[in-house]
Amino acid sequence: MLRGRRRIRVETERMTLRPPAHPDYRHWVELRQSSIDFLTPWEPTWAADHLSRRSFTNRVYWAQRAITGGTALPLFLERRGDEALLGAITLDNIRRGPSLSGTLGYWVAERHARQGYMREAISAVVHHAFHRMDLSRIEAACLPENTPSRRLLESCGFKYEGVAQSYLQINGRWRTHVLYAALRMDRRGRTDAG
Repeated sequence: MLRGRRRIRVETERMTLRPPAHPDYRHWVELRQSSIDFLTPWEPTWAADHLSRRSFTNRVYWAQRAITGGTALPLFLERRGDEALLGAITLDNIRRGPSLSGTLGYWVAERHARQGYMREAISAVVHHAFHRMDLSRIEAACLPENTPSRRLLESCGFKYEGVAQSYLQINGRWRTHVLYAALRMDRRGRTDAG
């Protein structure tokens, strides 16, 4: 453990959300490999060394530095009963000052999809960001045709805000994304009487 590193753990009903650690490597590789066809349409193209031990080690060190520096909150989803690794969620690009915002990204292994784990994780991370990190705005983006992800964000209180042309390179192509946001003091859709 790095000196001075804050210990971050976010608890949900069924999971512990915690930073990646070196012993997670084999489980992470197995999850990513077994879900490659499921994840490829929605993710940036994997680097040639994406699944290598060295790449994972760099990921762990980046997570430690990002948490310590307050620039990101990268967390693995670990099921409590059996400590199975389910996926990951990252609050990245954390901005302080007048912005007080961050960008949410997430993935879940195919065999754990559509079981409510990511809904639980998003709700917990948003709550943590608003009440422990004092952020005001959490942004998320997904491909327009990714209906499950859009429904997930909406069910977690995110509201549609617009479209970003050529937002990210996904599966080797620049892709337009739909943008969502959750606000700590959300008054959108309310009248003066609200």
